[in-house]
Amino acid sequence: MDDIVKKAIAKWPNVPHCYGWLGLDARGAWRMRDERAQHLGLAGERVVHPALLGFIARNYSADAQGRWFFQNGPQRVYLNLEATPFIVRTDPQAGLILHTGEALGKIEQAFLTDQGTLIVCSGDKVAQLDDRDGAFMLAQLEIDSAPVPDQTLLDWLGGAPAPLTLRVAGQRVELTRIAHEQVARQFGFVRHPEQAAEPEAAQAPDPLSAA
Repeated sequence: MDDIVKKAIAKWPNVPHCYGWLGLDARGAWRMRDERAQHLGLAGERVVHPALLGFIARNYSADAQGRWFFQNGPQRVYLNLEATPFIVRTDPQAGLILHTGEALGKIEQAFLTDQGTLIVCSGDKVAQLDDRDGAFMLAQLEIDSAPVPDQTLLDWLGGAPAPLTLRVAGQRVELTRIAHEQVARQFGFVRHPEQAAEPEAAQAPDPLSAA
């Protein structure tokens, strides 16, 4: 977390939280969601300014309830998550990279949903694969060290007992099936945080204004 943010929290410790104004889509883009976007249920405008992207990434965290937020100065801006708290993509040189720009690190667990979506875990980071890398990663699946035919993969997703393995970044990780609707509960995060009653506090800055 940036020092300027820590100082702002200390100076204004009781600024009300903000909900619904920021989202993370399934391709790792931060989305600003104005009142119109919120009212219509739209994804919102993609954040493209490099300085703002870096600021959000450096001050991105979660609370004890599994609600992810961007600490914007003294104010927590809770995120709507389209998928998981992190999105991962492949990089020819760096391997697996998170949407925040960090390297994922060693994969400790890997899951494949009933929708064919890959989810990987490293430490406390849970990341869904950017779908644009789906074809590449599916080609890295193996059963008994051999490529997996499409029908065999469908059979596995349907419950067939076979040791499906992901080979990526010098690792081989056995995959576990998981239902799409169980992902958030399994990994303990909240996709759409809701505002709870909060005590009266100091006037909050405008959502997503610079700290």
